[in-house]
Amino acid sequence: MDKFREAFREEAHELLAELETSLLELEKEPGDEDLIGRVFRAMHTLKGSSGMFGFDDIKKLTHDIENVYDMVRSGKMAVNSALIDMTLRACDEVKKMVEAEEDGEAVPESEAALAISGAFRSLLEDFRGEAKPEAAHDGRVPRADEEKKEGNAHTYRISFRPAADIFLSGTNPLLLLNEVRDLGLCDIVARTEQIPSLNEIDPEACYTGWEVMLTSEHDINAIRDIFIFVEDQCTLDIEDITDDSGDEEAREDRKLGEILVKRGDISEPDLRKILDSHKKIGEILVESGVVGAEKVEIALAEQKHVREVKQRKQVVEAAASIRVPAEKLDRLVNMVGELVTVQSRLSQISTQRNDPLLIQVAEEVERLMADLRDNTMSIRMLAIGSTFSRFERLVRDLSAELGKDIVLKTEGAETELDKTVIEKLNDPLVHLIRNCIDHGIEAPAVREAAGKPRQGTVLLAAEHAGAHVVITIRDDGAGLDGEAIRAKAIERGIIAPDAELSERELYALILQPGFSTARKVTSVSGRGVGMDVVKKGIDALQGTIEIISKKGKGSSIILKLPLTLAIIDGLLVRIEESYFIMPLSAIEECVELTNADIARAHGKCIAEIRGEIVPYLRLRDAFAFAGQRPAIEQIVTTRINGGRVGFVVDQVIGGHQTVIKSMGQMCKDIKTVSGATILGDGTVALILDLPKIVEQAEREEAVGRNNSRY
Repeated sequence: MDKFREAFREEAHELLAELETSLLELEKEPGDEDLIGRVFRAMHTLKGSSGMFGFDDIKKLTHDIENVYDMVRSGKMAVNSALIDMTLRACDEVKKMVEAEEDGEAVPESEAALAISGAFRSLLEDFRGEAKPEAAHDGRVPRADEEKKEGNAHTYRISFRPAADIFLSGTNPLLLLNEVRDLGLCDIVARTEQIPSLNEIDPEACYTGWEVMLTSEHDINAIRDIFIFVEDQCTLDIEDITDDSGDEEAREDRKLGEILVKRGDISEPDLRKILDSHKKIGEILVESGVVGAEKVEIALAEQKHVREVKQRKQVVEAAASIRVPAEKLDRLVNMVGELVTVQSRLSQISTQRNDPLLIQVAEEVERLMADLRDNTMSIRMLAIGSTFSRFERLVRDLSAELGKDIVLKTEGAETELDKTVIEKLNDPLVHLIRNCIDHGIEAPAVREAAGKPRQGTVLLAAEHAGAHVVITIRDDGAGLDGEAIRAKAIERGIIAPDAELSERELYALILQPGFSTARKVTSVSGRGVGMDVVKKGIDALQGTIEIISKKGKGSSIILKLPLTLAIIDGLLVRIEESYFIMPLSAIEECVELTNADIARAHGKCIAEIRGEIVPYLRLRDAFAFAGQRPAIEQIVTTRINGGRVGFVVDQVIGGHQTVIKSMGQMCKDIKTVSGATILGDGTVALILDLPKIVEQAEREEAVGRNNSRY
């Protein structure tokens, strides 16, 4: 049972996320029937699953909410902000209950949950109280089921045949039938003809089916909703057999054969034989001259095509996805990483032995390994929209708390990113969006006075850029105050009073630990930890941050992140007998650097490459290699923070599929190295963090300039 309860918890988190997204959309479009249906179905599934797996308090709470949204779905109650607020708070309580169970605690029936449940019951009672049914002539108030029969009630024939292994998933069919019974006047008959003899029976199998006759004012979707989470574990047939014509005798004639077949009084082949003795509607139409034979053939072809397409679609949808635990996926990626290392070793051995047959096999393995790597990594890729959707609630609640009118717009939600990167990206994005709402966007009155619309906008956009994803967080608020940032930095001793900083360098100061220009500390900001968290989070993801701002117009924070942190394409280079990996996605080109080139630059670390002056860093110096440099070196050029920079190495060896291994605790403070990898011969190569190397060189140069003044 534990594994089924764990499956419920996973499903509950997904349903709650879907509920929150649907509720926020419904608040904007309260009349959207599709959104109302999505909310109702998600709540109904939560109720049914929680009751089935013993989460009774969750079932009680969601049952009260479901009743209200059933009234909304039937058009008897309107959606408003108060209802959305109550439902969102209920989702928060359900989430707490699920998480409490995950921690091994009993599900608490909190005061908040009781209050929310009572509020929904009161809402339903108040609504029903506004339209209480009048007393009958005998003074008796009609019961609800009697009203339904007198109103727009429909009669349904429901055939429910569970799969034999339905008990293995923890499902109790009787609970579903009880929910059907709650919908109206109901008669249920068990079909037991498939139950075998005692010596053949499997006690864990379900052999019973049920035939149900239901008269209810609920539509057919309400019935299907009851079986929504077992629809792939049963045979379900629901038919509306209501006759609106009033000709009951005609209805009985039309359905007589079907009734006899269902009762087992006549076999279906015998019935079909009798029916086939009558002419089909197409033949009758052609003989009567109403429609030509060709048109009937075309209609039959269309009917056949639609039926086949529908059948294929059902098969595809049934096998469209499969739920896999994240741990299994991580193990698969680790195994693929080890295979990449072995394949690299095979390629190296085949080259050394110069055996044509071995080289051919190694090349084939390399091709297959590349396909396996790409397919495995694609499994880990998730659309970033799953993260974006979480921030709708954050913007809604925080803007209301601060008395601002702010809307969140998103672009590129379909952009895919590695699962690990997405998980680690959540906290930095939360801090950035909170800063946009609190610091960036002004109060409605201030915006109006400045000639802006009262409603502020936060844009969250994502797009692919080679092997990276670029995420932009933009607001149309007041922008950054450069003078205030500079004054605060001088006050805290971060920069000297006469320091000359570019606009990019000035805005980057807000990423310093403890830096804040807020005049007072609030529950939202002012403690100087938000942007520091962002910087550490993005650094951990080996990404970069760029800040652009224009006073009075707004600010943009641009995050550039690698697509994955597991396996990358790298450029293998050598200095002395040590090997290093540079991320291939960051490389522009490689050129030679000779003694003549160095002489022309008069000893300065610059080179002319295709008519452009490019500064370069010697990695030999950066990592303190003491040997003599070769006569001909290689410059590997890349673009960092909008500028072109070169890195000088002894030799460029070539492309290399790089499995990223994290560094040990002893190396955690080495900022210029982002990880390591194992080469085919067992040698360890360090993976370079090129932006950090440039950053360190700039700091050392700045320290040298300051020391030279004294």
